[in-house]
Amino acid sequence: MSVRVVVADDQLLVRAGFRVLVDSAPDLEVIGEAGDGTEAVELARRERPDVVLMDIRMPRMDGLEATRRIVADELLDGVRVLVLTTFDLDEYVYQALRAGASGFLLKDTPPADLLAAIRVVAAGDALLAPRVTRRLIEEFARRPEPAAVTPAALAALTDREREVLALVARGLSNAEIAERLFVSAATTKTHVSRVLAKLGARDRAQLVMLAYETGLVTPGSP
Repeated sequence: MSVRVVVADDQLLVRAGFRVLVDSAPDLEVIGEAGDGTEAVELARRERPDVVLMDIRMPRMDGLEATRRIVADELLDGVRVLVLTTFDLDEYVYQALRAGASGFLLKDTPPADLLAAIRVVAAGDALLAPRVTRRLIEEFARRPEPAAVTPAALAALTDREREVLALVARGLSNAEIAERLFVSAATTKTHVSRVLAKLGARDRAQLVMLAYETGLVTPGSP
């Protein structure tokens, strides 16, 4: 079954390019295009795609607000947002991740990497490389904001789950966490799934933020 994708960008040529690229993959399919954030939200509600490729700077409603509305809509619980940006982790990307986006891509990302990213996000993982995580940590250090959950919420986690959460927050993949903890990748995936469920988080991007907001991990900690 194909991963269903919506492309949201105010430039027709950009949308057309993404459509041709995505449709070239046998397991991916573009089911609609949106020229602004309002159209993106309406299309997401109508079509329930697996992934929305979301540009940030669009007329009427920008990608930030569109992401926020899609993430907040209980009927769109399975829809993931992958932000497209021209700049590496600019201010808008930080805000988009806080709004609930599952990751971001530069618009000049190689075609194969973009297709792989769509698959990663559709599978429920976050697209956050260690370098990106470090930049996010710097942002958290500069501007503490109200936590989405209280430190007490972490009490529901086992010691091993807290350990796994801390490693996720530092940008490690499941395979890297498994190697660090001397367990199987399957066991690590189970731990991550349980942490997501207990904290009510959508994906790994939210786990990174929750870990820092609750003080489980602090900037500069090993």
